[in-house]
Amino acid sequence: MSVLQSEADKTSLSTYLVTQDNVCLFGIKVHVLSSSQALDNVDSAIKNRQSLHIGMLNAAKIVNMKRNPALGEDVRSSNMILADGSAVVMASKILRKTLPERVAGIDLMHGILSRGNKEGYRIFCLGATPEISAKTESEIRKQYPGVIIAGTQHGYFSDSEEATVAQQIADSNADVLFVAITSPKKEQFMARWNKTMRVPVVHGVGGSFDVLAGKVQRAPLIWQKYGMEWLYRVVQEPGRLWKRYLITNTLFLGMLAKELFLPSKPL
Repeated sequence: MSVLQSEADKTSLSTYLVTQDNVCLFGIKVHVLSSSQALDNVDSAIKNRQSLHIGMLNAAKIVNMKRNPALGEDVRSSNMILADGSAVVMASKILRKTLPERVAGIDLMHGILSRGNKEGYRIFCLGATPEISAKTESEIRKQYPGVIIAGTQHGYFSDSEEATVAQQIADSNADVLFVAITSPKKEQFMARWNKTMRVPVVHGVGGSFDVLAGKVQRAPLIWQKYGMEWLYRVVQEPGRLWKRYLITNTLFLGMLAKELFLPSKPL
């Protein structure tokens, strides 16, 4: 641990306690929350200056958590874990541990921005390319003028620069940190530097900045409704994504079949 991280930890925020129930899916405790309940927790954590680390689960991440124990530890360290993917909600119903709804990471991001527009949340945006980062900041200012941009930092920094980036975020006095870095680096960064940054709410938003900036088009609502958003992404980028989704979706179905007969215990 660096001197910087050690000193920052002395004044780290207390952990926000999520009081709602959770269910165990694939050995992971997933909170039984609607979008509005999740947003209430976000608002409460900000107002009480407590640490709320949000973990998002989809089929691919569950598969990768099994492959990569370190990723699994980082996700489980989150104190509010939500079902980001329709496949997770479907699995919860099959396993009779029904979750109320899908809480997509991008929808939660917009929900936080919408509330922040009224409450004056201070937002720090971390990740994506310099161009996308700048465009994301511009779009937030345009769509949510009541939100305060506490700072931005693109995602193309080296491991040796992590401490400096974490201190930049700490100095911004942000209420919310959006992290648009790919897994597992995103989860590793948040777990490693969460105490240092001292931001009440930390939310990994994946590729949401690309959508907000207009680089990638999100699936129409009808595709989202029937849990086919992943297929819409494949149609947009078939050469890059078809193999990834074919493999992860197949492995996820295998894990679901196993879970029906041999339920995993929470780790």
